[in-house]
Amino acid sequence: MPLPSHQTLVNLGETLLVGAIGGAILTVAGIPAGWLSGAMIAVAVAALAGRPMAVPAPLSRVTFVLIGISLGGAVTPETLRGVATWPISVVLLCVAMTCAMFGSALYLKKVHGWDMLSGLFGSAPGALSQVMAYATQYHSDLRGIAIVQTIRVVILTACLPVGLAIFGLIPSAPELRSAGAADSFPEIALLVVVSSAAAILAHYVRFPGGLIFGAMLASAILHGSGLIHAVLPSWVVGAVMVALGSITGARFANTELRLLLRHLWAALGSFSVSVAIVSVFAATAAYTLDLNLADIVVSYAPGALDAMMILALALHLDPIFVGAHHVARFMLISLSLPLFVRIYGQTPPPPPPKLPEKRPVQED
Repeated sequence: MPLPSHQTLVNLGETLLVGAIGGAILTVAGIPAGWLSGAMIAVAVAALAGRPMAVPAPLSRVTFVLIGISLGGAVTPETLRGVATWPISVVLLCVAMTCAMFGSALYLKKVHGWDMLSGLFGSAPGALSQVMAYATQYHSDLRGIAIVQTIRVVILTACLPVGLAIFGLIPSAPELRSAGAADSFPEIALLVVVSSAAAILAHYVRFPGGLIFGAMLASAILHGSGLIHAVLPSWVVGAVMVALGSITGARFANTELRLLLRHLWAALGSFSVSVAIVSVFAATAAYTLDLNLADIVVSYAPGALDAMMILALALHLDPIFVGAHHVARFMLISLSLPLFVRIYGQTPPPPPPKLPEKRPVQED
């Protein structure tokens, strides 16, 4: 693997510095999950201002593994209570996401003139890499879809913690387990090695969100069984939140402000339609199944899997419950995309024929 260039390291340093400053500002201001949302907003603003915001793929992968380890560290036997009610909630989630996708896509079609397939691509909550692959193949508006998708993630990540705090739905922080003591170092080393191996294996077999969920599963087993009690230090968790916020905010790199504004109303309108539909199902689940409302809100939120999972950690929610719902949603989107393409897509046009190369005319 080639070493990163000097310019890559400079851009990364600037990105993380901007993210850390933004995270620190919101954290000091008392905003819940401030390290995550502050980093994301600050990096997004810098990217739109033309700064070269970027986080290399290898660091992104390390971030996802550390997210999984942190989430697994929050698992206790108490978090497994109410497992019997999860299948009903997951079914409601799948119905909610299907209705929200079609409602949002119809809005984009009727109000903004998108074709139905592009509307579904822009409305699919998650699986962004697969969405963009299909959108490329079927010659959809890649920039429009990416902007609509990214704005939805940014709004949810920035506003969900504040909304939950306003309504008093964020549970108090649990008592911290030991971390960072000299005798806990072997436990942390074992935790990182085992969880990283599980993450690589899950990623290799292409499990949805494998790097996060593989690490989370291994960490949850180690902590839930009592084999390990130590967790990652709080400064590591804070750094992970800044890194993830920076990764999300950097999606706006190389996006012209004019182009962003052109798609802004489409993004806000489709987001509003999607949230309105999902809220009905989330309220139904919370009322009929007697589940924690904050867990339901974050589980049903149509945001990016990684951002919603780290929000669950930052807001002291049940990571296993939230993770089960988001992996179900991810699988629903992954299975639905080929079906949407078959129903609404047309055969992609063949590439234009190659023109014969013109030979230079030789002078007599």
